[in-house]
Amino acid sequence: MSLHLIKLCVGVERVEDLEAYWRGESRRRVHTRQTPKRADELTDGGSLFWVIKGVIQCRQPILAVETDGEGQAARCEIVVGLPVIRTHAAPRRPFQGWRYLKPEEAPPDLSDGEGGETAPPELARALRELGAW
Repeated sequence: MSLHLIKLCVGVERVEDLEAYWRGESRRRVHTRQTPKRADELTDGGSLFWVIKGVIQCRQPILAVETDGEGQAARCEIVVGLPVIRTHAAPRRPFQGWRYLKPEEAPPDLSDGEGGETAPPELARALRELGAW
């Protein structure tokens, strides 16, 4: 059974910025301090969901979870695939690091032609905060 991760996308304003960042990278790796204990479930069809500006907006498939080093010096790299897949917006409060995300809690993908860019991001965020979207 697959499992997902959720992580804040710090320093990114829009999904297009994330796509542009990955476009120039030959090795798409996300660095974290802690290695997920449930890595096998993550690589069995799981995705990394990105929180951009307080809202889950997209995801990327997790291809591998690799740990480099041991003990205090250990670091984890999560290898993600392309393309960046847009999802329905789901607000999230800030948190540190990453969190597991159960498949039933993950927002669905936007299907082609659904128009994820129907409103400017600032307006969409304000409407979500008011509970109107």
